[in-house]
Amino acid sequence: MNANALPELNKDEIKRYSRHLIMPEVGVDGQKRLKAGSVLCIGAGGLGSPAAMYLAAAGVGRIGVVDFDVVDFSNLQRQIIHGTKDVGRSKLASAKDRLLDINPHIQVDVYEESLTSENALRLFEPYDVILDGTDNFPTRYLTNDACVLLGKPNAYGSIFRFEGQASVFSTKEGPCYRCLYPEPPPPGLVPSCAEGGVLGVLPGVIGVIQATEAIKLLTGIGEPLIGRFMIYDALRMKFRELKLRKDPECPVCGTHPTVTTLIDYEEFCGLRPAVSEEQIAVATNAGSATEISAVELKARLDRGDQLKIVDVREPNEYQINRIPGSQLIPLGEIPRRYAELDPNDEIVVQCKMGGRSAKAADYLRSVGFKRVLNLKGGILDWVDKVDPSQPKY
Repeated sequence: MNANALPELNKDEIKRYSRHLIMPEVGVDGQKRLKAGSVLCIGAGGLGSPAAMYLAAAGVGRIGVVDFDVVDFSNLQRQIIHGTKDVGRSKLASAKDRLLDINPHIQVDVYEESLTSENALRLFEPYDVILDGTDNFPTRYLTNDACVLLGKPNAYGSIFRFEGQASVFSTKEGPCYRCLYPEPPPPGLVPSCAEGGVLGVLPGVIGVIQATEAIKLLTGIGEPLIGRFMIYDALRMKFRELKLRKDPECPVCGTHPTVTTLIDYEEFCGLRPAVSEEQIAVATNAGSATEISAVELKARLDRGDQLKIVDVREPNEYQINRIPGSQLIPLGEIPRRYAELDPNDEIVVQCKMGGRSAKAADYLRSVGFKRVLNLKGGILDWVDKVDPSQPKY
């Protein structure tokens, strides 16, 4: 934007941003560019919280936030934009109040909807930078492809347990997310933060790096993480950097792209396989012969049915809550400990939400166990519907 077309700063803003204004790299023109700039944050969670707060404090004139969740107690360990008083409240309402409290001079747009292939281009189009704070592969690929199609830079970040990653994707001169990860991992291979956990301060580090990159892109200063992939190990307090190159064969940003419109990203990531209407009808009529609900399990236990319950979570999770009488065999130990189980028993496998136990059940079937059921919804569903006296995590 031409310097003459940039918005003016009022007296309050000059005082508020004085520490920026006295830096020659930013100065008055740089602060005006921030005021004229806009960033869309995908998610008001672990990464979106610190990123949006620092963008607001820095004076980015327009901040959009996309989310459709409500604040839960388990969010408060890392999602610092929300407080205890906000539990049960819309994350967007909580985030907007906090951002405007930090800086009433900015505009905050909220979009209480799930990001989809149908709305992504519409939501992204008005913003200069897209900040990816998502926590699942379908939305990461969707965000990447929408950014490439619109020519929007993607300030990317991801977190898991003690490790974080950050980069800037989808610029004309640099690679996109698909250049790094052409194909998604098999479904269930990479556990979510809800299953694997995350150090509370980790998203603060990565989210602030994403905000830093967005500010650099808006002001045109410094060297953004374009063509560079940063990996942060919180346990060892080490940063590593990998060089990335634009892949000329990339199906989205390559020289001959084959993905020119947004696709079904759930199907692309293997979470919703393509099936015919007849297959859907057959599956619906047949029901699931491999799963059992918490209510059904409780009813069968009350009847005295002889069921062996195997908990495949980690020992630290088992300490929080458990189904009475269950045997703990962590998922990683199943291949060498399955001999402890009787193949003639009817076995119910459970974890926190049902993902890890589904893999354990599949493995047990592959080695000859004929009567294996997966507890749908895991221990969380058990606590919700059977034993609310136990804590959730």
